[in-house]
Amino acid sequence: MGVELPTDFKCPISLEIMSDPVILSSGHTFDRPSIQQWLDAGHRTCPISKLPLPQPPSLIPNHSLRSLISTYTLLSFPQPFHPNPQSLIHLLISRSSHMEEKLNSLDQLRRLCKGDPSIRPRLAESGAVPAVLNCIDSGEPRLQEKALLLVLNLSLDDDSKVGLVAEGVVAKVVYALHCGVGDSRAVAATVLTSLAVLEVNRVTIGSFPDAIPGLVSLLQMGGARERKEAATALFTLCSFSDNRARAIQSGAVPILIQNAASGLERAVEVLGLLAKCKLARDEMLRFCGVLDILIGIVRNGSSRGVQFALLTLSSLCCYSDKMGMEASREGLIETCVGLLEDDNEKVRRNAKMLIQILQGKSKNV
Repeated sequence: MGVELPTDFKCPISLEIMSDPVILSSGHTFDRPSIQQWLDAGHRTCPISKLPLPQPPSLIPNHSLRSLISTYTLLSFPQPFHPNPQSLIHLLISRSSHMEEKLNSLDQLRRLCKGDPSIRPRLAESGAVPAVLNCIDSGEPRLQEKALLLVLNLSLDDDSKVGLVAEGVVAKVVYALHCGVGDSRAVAATVLTSLAVLEVNRVTIGSFPDAIPGLVSLLQMGGARERKEAATALFTLCSFSDNRARAIQSGAVPILIQNAASGLERAVEVLGLLAKCKLARDEMLRFCGVLDILIGIVRNGSSRGVQFALLTLSSLCCYSDKMGMEASREGLIETCVGLLEDDNEKVRRNAKMLIQILQGKSKNV
């Protein structure tokens, strides 16, 4: 029977047991990663009380609650027996191992990584990576997906990201991006996102011939999850300027606009980055209905969607007098004025910038 944990141990945002509880000035406690993500999104109010937070917001460690959670967890959930990682790796390498043994080995190695993050760098350095990578293009769909999930867990450790790329993980993951079955293509895109957190890996992945084209193809042909993960990977990669040109050359712009029109706001985030390039702006301006799509997101989208739709519109309206005038006629200035009181600081800033651009266009007429 599962043990019911006290509600106070759970973060009000993630609803997961807190590992690093911190207190806001409002008096409410949150898990540090969750509240930091809230703050990084531009919010400057308490998620519960909606009270304004000081600048900068202070996160006070809740040592007493952390101690209680640690003690309770230790008493209620004794550490399970862990198999020897080396024996699991041996099963992957051995030619005499049956398919079910290899599948079970991959499952257990992934559980080890999830249960004890300190194992990740040790496992990455133990010789396991080549054995795991060989499973990705083995021709066995179940083996491929489980191997990708293990690589994803290994890539969560920053110290392992460069090492994984050096071991040849990009080639294998890109293979799965193009030829994967089941959930493998979505997981492959997620692996690229995780690896691309490091700038040096963004350069390496972007220069790999089939990486960005593969993501663009997945964005066009994939299911809902695959398109979301592909757009997320493109966003991470395109924070490196050279990769923006590669994405544009791979035909990303019209595909991203189509996805944005169908409700995938993650595509708008990528458009916000690509709009920094003249070639992308020219393509966007040729796409029939792009203004209506972006204005629709500004008026009805999520906070992050609004933020990047405003950014994209600012680039387009600054670049094109015609687009600026059409946007003004559609009442975009009035819409932006209503966003100047938004909770998200980045939304407020982008709205103010777009107002200034549109008003400047009107004066020049």
